[in-house]
Amino acid sequence: MYIEQLKSGSYRATLTKDGKRYRITYDTKPTRRQAEADLYEMISKKDDAPKSKLTFAEASEKYIDMKRNILSPSTIRDYSKYCQRMPAWFPSLPIDDISQIEINKVVNEISADKSPKTVRNYHGFISAILGTFRPQLKICTTLPQKRKNEPYIPSDEDVKRLLSALEGTEFYIPVVLACYGMRRGEICALTLEDIEGDVVHINKAIAQNEHNEYVIKSTKTTESERDIMIPMEIADMIRQQGYVYKGYPNSIICKITKVQDSLGIPHFSLHKLRHYFASKMLTITDTKTVQALGGWKTDNVMKAVYDL
Repeated sequence: MYIEQLKSGSYRATLTKDGKRYRITYDTKPTRRQAEADLYEMISKKDDAPKSKLTFAEASEKYIDMKRNILSPSTIRDYSKYCQRMPAWFPSLPIDDISQIEINKVVNEISADKSPKTVRNYHGFISAILGTFRPQLKICTTLPQKRKNEPYIPSDEDVKRLLSALEGTEFYIPVVLACYGMRRGEICALTLEDIEGDVVHINKAIAQNEHNEYVIKSTKTTESERDIMIPMEIADMIRQQGYVYKGYPNSIICKITKVQDSLGIPHFSLHKLRHYFASKMLTITDTKTVQALGGWKTDNVMKAVYDL
């Protein structure tokens, strides 16, 4: 238990018990004995209060409903699947029975077969639910150490061979646009109205919602809304055919994989061409310019993701 003076001049007594933090604020500094008595009285009243029968799974459904029109469709899709993929015992726990001990246990179990990044995503979801329905619970979890990111960057030769093999197919333009730093969702959402001369206006993307339907959404971040220049011959090719890409997003990956197999070159996804774009641009311009062209929120994000 400790007592601290706040910037307002008031005093706050804090006590942590069973992973829960209890606080009382006073106008004047209380004695230690008075603060302890008041805090333990608060704890006893809370312990006597009827506990909610709401389970973590039920709370997560309520949370998702609260955020359905705020978070992106892809985030809602991920959230809706987290409870199904957690160890079964955790989602069934009453929300009021969850303490730091249970959080540590489920994070440890999830860490057995998932990457540190995925574990952090699960923990973020758990923290969001508990922060909404158990705001008094202080969460302080030790998470797996992040792994150093070593992104694969396709070689010039492999990119040229891939593009050459795709020329004349419906997949050629999406792969070219990926070489200019566009994300798959941004490419598949493009319309003719987004292309003016040789300038592409990137202002939306597509993503799968919780029902696995592709829907139009805003770009990943505000900074992702941007204008980029592409070769006029590519812009004219798009206008001539009347569209950018009409197929399913996953079909691009399937086609790329088949072509890579036939050419005998390493497998790399469409997204790896953003690595290629960033690495090539950084040889001729500064980080801030590359950040703006690629739609990264900050140069720290770009460097953390691509280790460039």
